[in-house]
Amino acid sequence: MNSTFSGHFGYRRLLRVTLPSIVMMIFTSIYCVTDGFFVSNFAGKAAFTAVNFIMPYLMILGCVGFLFGTGGSALIGKTMGEGDRKHADRLFSMVICVTALSGLALGVLGIVLLRPVAELLGAEGELLENCVRYGRLILIANPAYVLQFAFQCLFATAGKPKLGLAVTVAAGVTNMALDALFVGVFRWGIAGAAVATTLSQCVGGLLPLLYFLGKWNRSELHLTRFRFDGRALGRICGNGSSELMSNISTSLVGMLYNAQLMRYGGQNGIAAYGVLMYVSMIFHACFIGYAVGVSPVVSFHFGAQNRPELHSLLRKSLRLIGGSSIAMLAAGEALARPLGQIFVGYDEALLAMTVRAFRIYSFSFLLAGVAILGSSFFTALNDGLTSALISFLRTLVFQIAAVLLLPLVLELDGIWLSIVFAETMAVLVTTVFLLAKRKKYGY
Repeated sequence: MNSTFSGHFGYRRLLRVTLPSIVMMIFTSIYCVTDGFFVSNFAGKAAFTAVNFIMPYLMILGCVGFLFGTGGSALIGKTMGEGDRKHADRLFSMVICVTALSGLALGVLGIVLLRPVAELLGAEGELLENCVRYGRLILIANPAYVLQFAFQCLFATAGKPKLGLAVTVAAGVTNMALDALFVGVFRWGIAGAAVATTLSQCVGGLLPLLYFLGKWNRSELHLTRFRFDGRALGRICGNGSSELMSNISTSLVGMLYNAQLMRYGGQNGIAAYGVLMYVSMIFHACFIGYAVGVSPVVSFHFGAQNRPELHSLLRKSLRLIGGSSIAMLAAGEALARPLGQIFVGYDEALLAMTVRAFRIYSFSFLLAGVAILGSSFFTALNDGLTSALISFLRTLVFQIAAVLLLPLVLELDGIWLSIVFAETMAVLVTTVFLLAKRKKYGY
């Protein structure tokens, strides 16, 4: 039986298994934030607004990697728990192939539709041209971008989370170094930031591919010949649908936020929201990284029919998430101004708006971890429908309702408060599902 995931997991072992994924996700977020820092401080507020304006569209085209990564991880982990290692390798190989082809197709489609979509969202003039310039360069590397997302999940399932972290660090250092060179030194502006990101995505997506293809692969999974299995792919897509829904919904809601912010706060509102998104990425990365790291453990014990360990894993995970959430709320309130100054310290009015927004938004950190863990837990149990419902309600329904209705009463503050309302409702829904499914899965 797989020594990486078998046996009992106490807090120490659980943190040892999940910590590389947590650090990996945090570092991914930090190097994504680098673009925002250099564009805002060296290319100006107009370019920074353009990056934040078009980013939701680019994320929709790249997040399919999470669909195949999380969904594939759940089914592969379950298959490993059942003891069928050869079938797990075939599933893994199919996932990687389908992921790369999907990234290529979506990248081409994204470039074709980039200008019309930007115009539809309301971009014009300088904002439109900056969006198109940045987006086209980013989408060239979309296949590597999609693979990078998938490998971030699959490295944990392969029993090599530390290697996944090393690849992420390599990609992050590439992005930060090239941002400093292209934007800070050469002053290539928004195009320089896009090229830096594109090259870093190639590092993050192609280096893992070379590892799994090479003779030096010492992981639990190996690329091998496979026959296309439509039924298995359907299960993978069903398992990973919640993560895809979460990312697509977040991007769609981001577009709606931008429209509301243009109405209530103008371009300063969009820029302030951009800072919130960059910084909250780092906070949410802790929850997402833990969920990614613990998912293959849950899937393995689900496949092995070890119900007592499933109960232990859920109980310990909720306690860890709860403690982390309190710490994150405190950090968000304390660091609101220093973090705002990093991005928009050159504009006092924009900084004041950003600090107020962040101090309201920070209360969402107290709540977000429970729903993220809950959705991921059901994905790991191969219950994609329940996972998708949690994500759909959390990231789309509740946020859309809040961002449309709260500003009617609270104006700009209502937009910042929307995420807090959505996360509160998501915790209630997640709790209901966890209680309702407890008997079925025996946790």
